Amino acid sequence: MTAKQPLLSIKDLHVSVEDKEILKGVNLDIYPGEIHAIMGRNGSGKSTLSYTLMGHPRYTVTKGSIVFKGTDITELTPDARARLGLALAFQYPVGIPGISVSNFLRATVKAIRGHEVPIKEFRTELKAKMKKLEVKDEFLSRYVNEGFSGGEKKRLEILQMAMVSPALAVLDETDSGLDIDALKTVSEGVNALVNPETAILLITHYQRILNYVQPQFVHVFQDGKIIKSGSGELSKELEERGYEWVSEELTPSGVA
Repeated sequence: MTAKQPLLSIKDLHVSVEDKEILKGVNLDIYPGEIHAIMGRNGSGKSTLSYTLMGHPRYTVTKGSIVFKGTDITELTPDARARLGLALAFQYPVGIPGISVSNFLRATVKAIRGHEVPIKEFRTELKAKMKKLEVKDEFLSRYVNEGFSGGEKKRLEILQMAMVSPALAVLDETDSGLDIDALKTVSEGVNALVNPETAILLITHYQRILNYVQPQFVHVFQDGKIIKSGSGELSKELEERGYEWVSEELTPSGVA
């Protein structure tokens, strides 16, 4: 991959759910090492974009393309996308009764890397990342997300991200339901994922997480498309002025 090639390139993406069009022409390029934030009101299409990127079968691409690491993934299955290095942290992580966190993480790592990781090597890597994210040892024997607090669920999502080391981590409202201490810890974990070869796409309603995870680019979603893009300072302006002013300053052609 050359330095000039985007890690992710979304072109004129239109997506429907049950014959209702949700995304109406999204264009976005993300390069390795970049942090992008997508902000917008409820129902603007932000989460639809995240699920579409991962290939959720409920979301139908009717037009446009998604190219990741030089490969058109528009028709690929979710597991194929994951093996390429795309990962999604859910807004509402689900519980998996009967499956321990330790077994779940080991199976996940095996699936992504394509081979079994020796148990000693796996545990050494896992313990180091648990310590960094302040995840307690007792998590390993608990069932996945069963009885977890909101903060514990989000820590586990980021721990899973850290273990699979994705090229692009998509975080769908990871900050929702977190108190300030959990937010700081999760944000530190998110920042630890970033390196010159890895990028973050952070979807959020609020500016507060962007105090800790500082994006180079902020995009405003409205009615299924990006209506304005800017630097990290744009998130602060949105916090002060809300979303209405963005709509008001659109030109008649619909370009910010």
